[in-house]
Amino acid sequence: MSVENQASLQKNILVVDDDHDFRWAIGNVLRAGGYKVTQAQNGEEALKLLEKYVPDLILLDYRMPGQDGISVSADIKKIIPALPIIMITAYAEVESAVKAMKTGVYDYVTKPVDNNDLLFAIKRALEQQELVQEVERLRNVLNERASLYKLMGNSDRISELVKLIEKVAPTPFTVLIEGESGTGKELVARSIHDLSVVNKGPFIAVDCGAIPENLIESELFGYMKGAFTGAFTDKPGQFELADKGTLFLDEIGNLLYQAQQKILRAMQERCIQRLGAKKAKSIQVRVIAATNQPLEKDIESGKFRSDLYFRLKEFSIKVPALRERKEDIPYLAKKFMNEVQLELDKKCGGISKAVLQLLVSCQWPGNVRELRNIIRQAVLLCEENSSIKPKHLTFTSNVIPYTSEINSAFSNKIYGEKKSLSETVKSISQTLEKKIITEMLAETKGNKSEAARRLGIDYKTLLRKIKTYQLNNSDQ
Repeated sequence: MSVENQASLQKNILVVDDDHDFRWAIGNVLRAGGYKVTQAQNGEEALKLLEKYVPDLILLDYRMPGQDGISVSADIKKIIPALPIIMITAYAEVESAVKAMKTGVYDYVTKPVDNNDLLFAIKRALEQQELVQEVERLRNVLNERASLYKLMGNSDRISELVKLIEKVAPTPFTVLIEGESGTGKELVARSIHDLSVVNKGPFIAVDCGAIPENLIESELFGYMKGAFTGAFTDKPGQFELADKGTLFLDEIGNLLYQAQQKILRAMQERCIQRLGAKKAKSIQVRVIAATNQPLEKDIESGKFRSDLYFRLKEFSIKVPALRERKEDIPYLAKKFMNEVQLELDKKCGGISKAVLQLLVSCQWPGNVRELRNIIRQAVLLCEENSSIKPKHLTFTSNVIPYTSEINSAFSNKIYGEKKSLSETVKSISQTLEKKIITEMLAETKGNKSEAARRLGIDYKTLLRKIKTYQLNNSDQ
C-alpha cells in the first residue's frame, strides 16, 4: 500500500445512493484507495447516520427517491456546515449539480464514474478540508494566545508559558501543571483543552481536595443503582462525563492511594467501571492534572504512586508565581479594577502611582487570586470618580509591601543580627508600621486627626506611635 493510501486509511467516506450495485462498486474503489466506507441508500438514512458519527466526506447521488441530492445536501449543511460533499450526477443533470455547488456542495462527478477522476476529486476535497481546519486551528491559537495575554499579562514569563501551551495542546500528551495556589492553573488547563483536537468535547474540572474521602471513587467513576445505600439511580462519574474531551484533576496530590490506582488503570486501559457495574466502559479522555506542591515528596513518603506520577507527567508546565512576574501586576490591577467597576456599576478615577508601587512591592503568597480580591475591595471602598489610594488597600497579614526600605530592614535583621524569630518579625513589622504612618501623615499634610481616621486607629494611639518612631516634621 502506498504512503498516500496509508494516510487515507483514517478517512471515512459516506456513500449515499439508492442503487445497491453502484454503492457496492464505488465502495470497492474507495476501499482499494485506502478509505473506510459507510453506505446509506437514501437521504433519510444518511441523516440518521450523521446523528451517530461524522464522516470526512460524503458522496451523494443527485437523483434519489424521496429527497433529492440538493435537498439532502442542504439538510447536511445545517447539521455540519464544513463537511465536504461531492455530488454524483448523470451528464444531463450537470447544470443542476453546478447550481448545487453554489449552495455548498464542493464538487461533482458524472456517471458513468471514472475511478481516477473520482479519487482525484476526493483527494482534492479532503486536502481543501484539511487546509480549512488548519486555518481554523491557527485562528484558535491566535485567539487563545490573545485571550491568555489578556487574562494573565504579557511578561516574558507569560510568553514562555503560552509557547508551552501551544506546543503541547495539539498532542495527546497527558499534562501535569505545577504552580502555587492562585496562579491560574485551571486557566492554563482550559487553554490546553481549547487548542486541542478534543476542544469540541467537554472540559470537566474536578477539585480533588474538595471531595470527601468516602465519595472519591463514586464521584470519579460513577455508580449503578443499588451499588450502596443511597444509590437510588445510576450516576456517571467525572471520567464518563469527560468522554471525548478533557478531565482536569486539580490538586491531584490530595487523592487517596486507592483512587490513584484506579485513575492509573483508567488512563492505561482507557476504560472505567462504575461501582456496582459488571462490565467496564471504554472512554476517550485526555487527562490534565495540577498540583500546588511537589509530588516528589509525596512519592518518597509513600502517599503518591510513582507510576501514576510518571504517567501524568508526560509533559509538565510550571505556572510562575505572581512575584516572579511583577511587571504584570499593574496591568492585572487595572484589569481587575475595570471588571469590578462594571460589576458594581461604579466609576473609579484609576489607580494612583503610590498604590501601584505598593502592589508591585508585595510578595503575593496568594498570587493572582489574592491581588484580585484586594483590588475588588479597593474599588468598593474608594469614592466615586476618585482614584484608588493606599488607604483603600486592605492587605492581609500575609501580604507585606516589600519596599526597598523593608527589604533592607529584613536583610539586616536576618543576616546582620542574631535574634529570635519573634524578635525579627516584630522589628520588621515596626519598620513597616513606621513607613505607613509616615506616608499617611504626608498624604494628609500633617493632619493627625485625618491620618488616624484613615489608618483606623484612635488619635491618642497615633500620637503615641509618632513619639515612639520619632516622626518629626522632617520625616513627614
